[in-house]
Amino acid sequence: MRSLLAQGRREDRALMFLILACGIIFVAQWPALSRAAFEDPSVPFDARLGGALFGWLFWMPLLAYGLAGVSHLVARLFGGRGTWYSARLALFWTLLATTPAWLFHGLVRGFIGPGPAEQLVGAGLLLAFVTIWGICLREAEIAPETEAAA
Repeated sequence: MRSLLAQGRREDRALMFLILACGIIFVAQWPALSRAAFEDPSVPFDARLGGALFGWLFWMPLLAYGLAGVSHLVARLFGGRGTWYSARLALFWTLLATTPAWLFHGLVRGFIGPGPAEQLVGAGLLLAFVTIWGICLREAEIAPETEAAA
């Protein structure tokens, strides 16, 4: 995180991290969507895929920008000195960094289905996401890119 902030403010890089992460997470949903379409053919796979595409590539980026803003405001309450950009970069980088876990979770949901394995992998994914995001956000709010670039 520190090296990303030291490279200066690059909105294009942050947006690329977000879109790439959302695209990979969308692909990670395919096995579970295929399983759900097989188990309940009343909603075809194409419709499920279209809904996931709309959610992950159109709505999630908007929600991620909002969540990054809220996290920055909360960090400011606790003495954070970062910028809006550094908070966005922390969240977007975390999404991208956890995509291997998202892919594994999607495979478990698709091939094994609901059960203890899915819950264990989901809990691991949540723990990894919260841990990495907390570390990145702490770094972004303690050493904002204006100081790191100097």
